[in-house]
Amino acid sequence: MALAAAPKSPAAAAAPAADKTQQDNATRFDTLTVSLSGHVATVRLNRPDKANAMNLTMWHEIRQAFKWVDANAEARVAILEGEGKLFTSGIDLQMMMGMGDQIQNDCEARTRENLRQVILDLQDTLSSLERCRKPVLAAIHGACIGGGIDLICCADMRYCTADATFSIKEIDLGMTADVGTLQRLPRLIGEGMARELAYTARKFGADEALQMRLVNRVYATREALQAGVREMALGIAAKSPLAVRGVKEMITYARDHTVADGLNYVATWNAAMLLSNDLQEAMMASMGKRAPEFKD
Repeated sequence: MALAAAPKSPAAAAAPAADKTQQDNATRFDTLTVSLSGHVATVRLNRPDKANAMNLTMWHEIRQAFKWVDANAEARVAILEGEGKLFTSGIDLQMMMGMGDQIQNDCEARTRENLRQVILDLQDTLSSLERCRKPVLAAIHGACIGGGIDLICCADMRYCTADATFSIKEIDLGMTADVGTLQRLPRLIGEGMARELAYTARKFGADEALQMRLVNRVYATREALQAGVREMALGIAAKSPLAVRGVKEMITYARDHTVADGLNYVATWNAAMLLSNDLQEAMMASMGKRAPEFKD
């Protein structure tokens, strides 16, 4: 396995002291920390004492956080990572056990309807990463289990440490994964491999994740991962925000439509968006041999 190198510039790797935190810019979160620096938002799962298990509060806050990233013009790219020893152990089992009280109704059909609404709501939380117009880069260290796979499949790109491990764990709990892995993962790694991992729940490492193209790069350490992903994010943030948002929109749309549909949509999109200030600034900067400066 070829490990990705850390960024050449130490400044790109360091977290700037002047980070703008969620207290200044967004709702205060109980299970996440959110910061914004250099046009890069960082959303960090923050229940390290619970292995970043995804309880109901975290599910709701993930959606709130990415809605905030989407709405904040200054945020051009987002990094998703985990606090503590691992990325996430997946859905909180206490949340699962308490779900019966949440959905209970004296009518059996209404109980089942309530459960369906809960599942749809959890699906919607993860889809918020795709709805976010800004690219989302997942930085995975340690273990990424169960619901964590559902979560990272919604990111634009995934990167991990050499010691990272992954598992689609739901089958071992006697359930069918239901919040996105079975729908998104086959498009990322192919149907045959996705079936194998979902049927067996076997653990696989960074080497195999890279080979199957689940992750784009593997870094030797967590520090190198954070530095490398931030450098990637800063590079994206330096591009035209309008054009980057268009690229995400087109690739996501093309995934679920025909080539003809995608071509038609991008023609319509660029008929509206192509003649922008960003296009003029990029051309002038190129001719002047300088770095372009784009409006948020």
